[in-house]
Amino acid sequence: MPELSRIYWTRQGLRLAYSAVMVWLAVAVMSALMSKAAPAAGASSAAGVLRSLFDGVVAAVTVPGVAAVVLGIAAAIISSRDLRRRDPVRRFTRQQRREGMARAGGLCELEAGFGRRCGRPAEHGDHFYPWSKGGSTSLQNFVAACARCNRAKRARIPSPGQQHRMERRRREYLPPSSSVSVGERQPLP
Repeated sequence: MPELSRIYWTRQGLRLAYSAVMVWLAVAVMSALMSKAAPAAGASSAAGVLRSLFDGVVAAVTVPGVAAVVLGIAAAIISSRDLRRRDPVRRFTRQQRREGMARAGGLCELEAGFGRRCGRPAEHGDHFYPWSKGGSTSLQNFVAACARCNRAKRARIPSPGQQHRMERRRREYLPPSSSVSVGERQPLP
């Protein structure tokens, strides 16, 4: 669980940092344009005004632009590691599906709202930690899901809270001797 939590928060931090840098970039461009919008007394020519405007914008976006590039490179490295981490087998075996569906009692295990379990019949075996992000095709990473919850979850990495709530819900319908842990990531080759 700590590894999946770290991954989730790292990605959320990158997303937040990238959004902040984009806002910083937009504010820098707007402030550079606004400060140059009022023409100086005795402005020589339109070309001179445009040149000073361009120079002001370039100077204003240099630092946030570099920060955006650095964050983009970090995101690309994480994505490439996800690709290398992918389990060579994407589909659950029949045995894994049978065991996973039996463990769930044929009902969807995902969250319907307010932390409660969805009550619809399970139709799909889903990777709790997405396969596309390096989730393993194992019984620990298997969750029974209805079509609606499976579509809603998509390939998002579940939050640590979602993982904790899933494990808490499993304690309600699994025998005490069973493992309630959910989510497993494929190791790097």
